[in-house]
Amino acid sequence: MVAGSAVLTAVVLTPFALAVLRPGSLQGVSTRTWIVGGGLVLPALVLTPLLGWALVAGERMQPGRGDALRIEATGEQWRWIFRHPDAGVETQDVLHMPAGRPVEIALTSRDVIHSFWVPRLAGKLDAIPGRTTVLRFVADAPGTYEGVCAEFCGLDHAHMRFNVVVHAPQDYAAALAQAAKGLAKDAP
Repeated sequence: MVAGSAVLTAVVLTPFALAVLRPGSLQGVSTRTWIVGGGLVLPALVLTPLLGWALVAGERMQPGRGDALRIEATGEQWRWIFRHPDAGVETQDVLHMPAGRPVEIALTSRDVIHSFWVPRLAGKLDAIPGRTTVLRFVADAPGTYEGVCAEFCGLDHAHMRFNVVVHAPQDYAAALAQAAKGLAKDAP
């Protein structure tokens, strides 16, 4: 991107330098040539390859999809429900995940638009009723990270917080089993 922008800057500054250093040297160039060449052709020649490269590079930066752990997150006023389909475990307001492994969070909502955001781990993505959006990321280090709903969703919006507990890979299965036992004790 830097190289592409440097080339574009050089191409734009060359006629500018000619106009300043040699006044009148560009008088023979028509207005139509400036508009078509500088406004259409030049951006198309420069931006098309940069867009292609950005799409390929961006896809490479995404965590791997083949080995990603899928977790379903459902927002509802005023809590998050996290479901681990592979383990058959469901938690409320606490998301468990292993460190160093790509995770896909499938987001949806039961009522209004919520926004899933864990500032220290990943960007913000909306959970929309009737749709599923997917957030992919990798947590590098074990720890507890705070997450919030970043979309005003009603009167108790400020209380719609959750924790992401990232476990060492060897401790992840035991943590999920412990979370399942904790929910069983709370069941009526």
